[in-house]
Amino acid sequence: MALTRTSETIPIADGRMQLGTWQGIFLFEHRHDPHRRKISITIIGE
Repeated sequence: MALTRTSETIPIADGRMQLGTWQGIFLFEHRHDPHRRKISITIIGE
């Protein structure tokens, strides 16, 4: 599945992302010129 949103929610259990066997997270951009990117991570838990 290709995700094109600006945010994503990923469940975490025992300190690991709960992804399927062949799932992964990749960043692909449609830009020709190099630039800087900031990534924010918010962890919500009990």
